[in-house]
Amino acid sequence: MGGLHHVEIWVPDLTAARRSWGWLLGELGWTPFQEWPAGHSWRLGPTYLVLEESPALSGRRHDRLAPGLNHLAFHAGPPAAVDRLVAAAPAHGWTLLFPDRHPHAGGPGTYAAYLTDNQGYEVELVADR
Repeated sequence: MGGLHHVEIWVPDLTAARRSWGWLLGELGWTPFQEWPAGHSWRLGPTYLVLEESPALSGRRHDRLAPGLNHLAFHAGPPAAVDRLVAAAPAHGWTLLFPDRHPHAGGPGTYAAYLTDNQGYEVELVADR
């Protein structure tokens, strides 16, 4: 009781989102779960993440700096795994945020990467200590 059941993210371009998010989630151990013409989901344990291109969208780009979702943070394994993901991310539509402070943009006691995709969504890949 109380655990996260699922997260649903509305995206303006499902094809682009499946490319970036599908790669990342696959690398993090999530597996494809559901698929329909306007959406796709991935599952890790009892939790799943949905990407959907809803016809009810009111905009075409997510603004992580506006009220609402800023980012999702994922456990990403040891620092070497975070480094591997950062190196591969650009080929899959992700850009490293705060490169001048990477991998300690979250503070001196953290090792993480902050990535954004071409639709404005941000993820944080947190290394295990």
